[in-house]
Amino acid sequence: MTLYLKIFFYLCFILLPINCQQNKKSIGIHQTQSMYFQNKRNPISEKIIVLNGIDVLLEKKLHFIQSRKIALVTNHSGVDKNSVPNYKRLMEIDDVELKVIFSPEHGLFGESEAGEKINYTDIEKLPKVISLYGGTRKPNAEMLEGVNLIIYDIQDIGARFYTYISTLGLVMETGAELGIPILVLDRPNPIRGDIIQGPVLDLAYKSFVGHYPIPTRYGGTVGELAVEILKNKWISPLPELEIIKMEGWQPNAWFDQTDLPWIPPSPNIPDLKTAIIYPGMCIFEATNVSEGRGTPNPFKWIGAPWINGKKLSQALNNFKLPGVVFVPKTFRPQTIKGKSENPKFKDQKCNGIEVWITDRNEYKSIDVGVLTLFSIHNMYPNKINIKESGLNRLWGSNDLYKKLMRGVTADDILKY
Repeated sequence: MTLYLKIFFYLCFILLPINCQQNKKSIGIHQTQSMYFQNKRNPISEKIIVLNGIDVLLEKKLHFIQSRKIALVTNHSGVDKNSVPNYKRLMEIDDVELKVIFSPEHGLFGESEAGEKINYTDIEKLPKVISLYGGTRKPNAEMLEGVNLIIYDIQDIGARFYTYISTLGLVMETGAELGIPILVLDRPNPIRGDIIQGPVLDLAYKSFVGHYPIPTRYGGTVGELAVEILKNKWISPLPELEIIKMEGWQPNAWFDQTDLPWIPPSPNIPDLKTAIIYPGMCIFEATNVSEGRGTPNPFKWIGAPWINGKKLSQALNNFKLPGVVFVPKTFRPQTIKGKSENPKFKDQKCNGIEVWITDRNEYKSIDVGVLTLFSIHNMYPNKINIKESGLNRLWGSNDLYKKLMRGVTADDILKY
């Protein structure tokens, strides 16, 4: 049993029953909000000083890349402690040749919305740039001609269906096939590395939005995940792998408790709160309910023209979920270039809810998403449309879809 699964089962079968007992004495929504604002702690005065893998590499472990011809897998999030792009830093080193840059979904500069295919021509002052979200998702021998080291350096979000980690696995496979070693520069899990939530992917539903048998909110860092990929043989063949670990980071730290600058890892994750909510609310991408794309608050706002926001918020608040309250919200999705060109219900008035996190340490991302979908499905069975294949890919199995179709209870829907 892998470390991820051990921790996952511990959380499910030991901590969850304790939390359920504690929640029996839950208080009302207005009291919860009042207590939150009364007891809200002062901002952290001393940030945790963190060196990302790129900084450790350049300051202390330069020998890993000296005299190397490098392929760099990165995007706009791959910056050093002074927000200088990693490719610029590498190009400044005399005995290092940066031969090619590979970009994941959303592009090298984070300029493209989810699912948009990207292809690059020559970019001034940069080596060849190749998108791994255009004509191909896996580099080939021709693209890597003359390369003797592949570096991966991208800020992840800690959710299984975030495609950057799928790109990681495909790049690792290519490295193994061509005998090119892989060097992963580690970065923090922004939503904490010690919180694991959600079901483990059934490999029968493996896809680009679910590449490994890990929980939805999988904990750990991308460097630790790379080690797990190798140890558990989740890809084949297996490459030579090195991890440049961070210095100073603590697994129980949220991103805003570090001294690192927040850079939205993708266009619709503008802030840390959205990143926390995303692992649960992303399942709405498989429905005809707006997940808030085309608004300033994607994933925080959920709705449709046919939803009664007041009734939905009341239904959700009645579950008395820890660390969250729901308030009615009206919004109108619009085209936002580079974020959402054609959102659901474009220019239409949508009614629904806004997610307010009152205690992020208690907030259960997956439970919130599942119970929101469960409630809308029960309230509007003739209005909601769920794409079975899409939901199964995001959930990692067909269990959630089957339960929704059977009409199980709220308690049963949370058994995963």
